[in-house]
Amino acid sequence: MHRIAALPLLLWAALQAAPAAAEITSARYLDPTTRYAHGVFGDTEEWGALRMRLSDGRALRVTLPDTHVFEDNSPRLIDVDGDGDAEVVVIETDIARGASLAVYDETGKIAATPHIGRTHRWLAPLGGADLDGDGSVELAYIDRPHLARVLRVWRFRDGALREVATLKGLTNHRLGDAEIGGGFRDCGQGPEIVTADADWRRVMAVRLENGHLSARSIGRYEGPESFTQALNCAN
Repeated sequence: MHRIAALPLLLWAALQAAPAAAEITSARYLDPTTRYAHGVFGDTEEWGALRMRLSDGRALRVTLPDTHVFEDNSPRLIDVDGDGDAEVVVIETDIARGASLAVYDETGKIAATPHIGRTHRWLAPLGGADLDGDGSVELAYIDRPHLARVLRVWRFRDGALREVATLKGLTNHRLGDAEIGGGFRDCGQGPEIVTADADWRRVMAVRLENGHLSARSIGRYEGPESFTQALNCAN
């Protein structure tokens, strides 16, 4: 996959003048919009813009075209390229082609997965880490958590995201819930992905080893607190 050109940006500071030492320290969505009526979080609004604050005090703003929205509850700061500075991981939806997972830095969009392929199809992010110790960061999400329920893992390397493994029968979001469940944890034996099984009966811990995903049950799912306990290594 080639490096993706940034969508039109409305910048609060000139990117060309950005000092190398400036780092992204926070990010938030702006410009609520009703131009995409999907409502996976139980409301009618998505987001039309992203603001990133840098360590030198400047703020950068990404404004999406009318054909796109951020279909997410909050951006995630993850060091995707392993350089010690955070990038911003978002869910960016094309109104006609559905959701994708995208990565932004202070220059704009640097990588993204393909859009799912049709409107009103979504993915629920889980986070990122070097899952298999190869020195590259993997990002994970559930593809269509209310329908297909497939865990997909993508590796960021050489400026692009490439899919490395999938596993069916897992989910992390119920339609209408305000929050996305699960995430990444490391309880001393390497990073794992925490999800629920497709029937919301068990909490699952998933590992990536030798290019393959394997899942094991680590407890009953009894509500969002089950995810909290798992992420805190309580089970």
